[in-house]
Amino acid sequence: MQLTDLLHPDRIRIPLRATGKGEVLKELSALVAERAGIPSEDVLEAVEEREAVLSTGIGLGVAVPHGKTSAAARLEMVCGTSATGIEFDALDGEACRLFFLLVGPESAAGEHVKALSRIARVVRRDDVRQRLLAATTPEAFIQSIVDAESR
Repeated sequence: MQLTDLLHPDRIRIPLRATGKGEVLKELSALVAERAGIPSEDVLEAVEEREAVLSTGIGLGVAVPHGKTSAAARLEMVCGTSATGIEFDALDGEACRLFFLLVGPESAAGEHVKALSRIARVVRRDDVRQRLLAATTPEAFIQSIVDAESR
């Protein structure tokens, strides 16, 4: 599975309107719910439940909020960027600027873990993070991921 299998331009928000952690979760949950045709409340509840366990701010300015809900028929992903950074209780204490939200059913647990791993692998490189943050269109964001996954 490639991350680009889960992404389309209408699933990327550049820039996010949110200015706080709770707002980010709501905005991205609403976006994925709209695109996947599932209730946003179910998505938000799933990601907030997971976030309560441990922050999904993985460091280097990246957050990967995720959760599992029976409302989702398959694994879904949306992304967003913040020009200024948003406090997200990240493990390294840094504000987050790149966001990847994943949600799927319990039956997609294997795909879920693979997607999380691929995100971590892609964003660990400084040049990739910089290109994602410099993207001014969803298409440029996706192209940055295509390029990163082809290396």
